[in-house]
Amino acid sequence: MQLIGKVAVVTGGSSGIGEAVCHALSAEGASVAVVASSDIAKSRRVADALGGSRGRVAQAFACDIRDAKLVNELVGRVVTALGPIDILVNSAGLFYPTPAGGTSVADVDRIVDLNIKGTFHCINAVVPAMKQQNGGKIVNLSSFVGAVMGFANYSLYAATKAAVIFMTKSLARELAGHNINVNAVAPGCVRTPMNEALRTAPEFKSILEDLEAMIPSRTKFSSPADIARVVSFLVSDSARLIHGSVIVADEGISAGL
Repeated sequence: MQLIGKVAVVTGGSSGIGEAVCHALSAEGASVAVVASSDIAKSRRVADALGGSRGRVAQAFACDIRDAKLVNELVGRVVTALGPIDILVNSAGLFYPTPAGGTSVADVDRIVDLNIKGTFHCINAVVPAMKQQNGGKIVNLSSFVGAVMGFANYSLYAATKAAVIFMTKSLARELAGHNINVNAVAPGCVRTPMNEALRTAPEFKSILEDLEAMIPSRTKFSSPADIARVVSFLVSDSARLIHGSVIVADEGISAGL
């Protein structure tokens, strides 16, 4: 129960890794703002499960984090409902193929606007109060294909996740003096709704087989809960000395051949 009295905002909190993070932080005692991209019914399902199963404090929100104005309004609503924000976990993101020569401008803008701009908008909105409070924890979700290796046909996804890593490192240098820890987690293959097509659609079978052949551990697709435990560590006092780090949690896929 390391997070009693803390307020956490989790974007992308209505499914996948974000949902697992909400459960993990709630289990440690945090009050959790579960943020969905548009459908508050999805975040309400998670918030209700947290309140019902553990009697913890959780509230549902929805916000298009590509819009800085809406993000600022979201932060205001969270503070009113739950109190000052101590923790931000940027888990919202998009994942889809962007092959060279076959990707529309709209698809380019969509993935860049959410994965990079949306992450920064959220950080930009919470940092002023964290400075005033003399402390805070920020964790950004990247990917092993942004941290240590490329991914054919997913170049823009990899590029956005690489951007998140260097955003993390730069912000860590900028904010460490304010007692704000900024770190990132780079998962490997995690079983989430976002990559369901990659795992199940016939047209991705060869890509899936190549990925699974590269993973040395027995677990080919991790559980979202595994990644959530890493995030939970990074937002705890146990990680107070860690600034600008990227924890690669990829079942060994990037360790080497």
